[in-house]
Amino acid sequence: MKTIQGSCHCRAVRFAVSTDLSRASRCNCNICQRTGATAVIVKPAQFELLAGKEALASYTRTPEIGRRFFCKTCGIHCYGAGHLEEIGGDFVSVNANCFDEVDPNGLPIVYWDGRHDNWGAGTRDRPWPLLATG
Repeated sequence: MKTIQGSCHCRAVRFAVSTDLSRASRCNCNICQRTGATAVIVKPAQFELLAGKEALASYTRTPEIGRRFFCKTCGIHCYGAGHLEEIGGDFVSVNANCFDEVDPNGLPIVYWDGRHDNWGAGTRDRPWPLLATG
């Protein structure tokens, strides 16, 4: 495990996450597709908000799954937090594009089918189709 720091664009929101960076993920749900996030999913104890709680705004479409946190100043989506049994319960989904010294393009990527709430299928090594064809 390595502690990695990250921030929003204006640096009002800063965080640290402990992870091994063994994989990142992308999801095809409507909001993940639109934000273009590359996520590193960790347990809540592995995430620490270092600064900027007052600078955060949040959004949720599905409160039973989680909430997304954005910087009110620059608009960058920094992380999400929630609960989903299919991925191990409570989680924080950190936007790896916000890491200060990690290139997310070099991370191994797996893909979720969130568009169809197909969490039980787990991940796969290529994107899921946007249509429910499998």
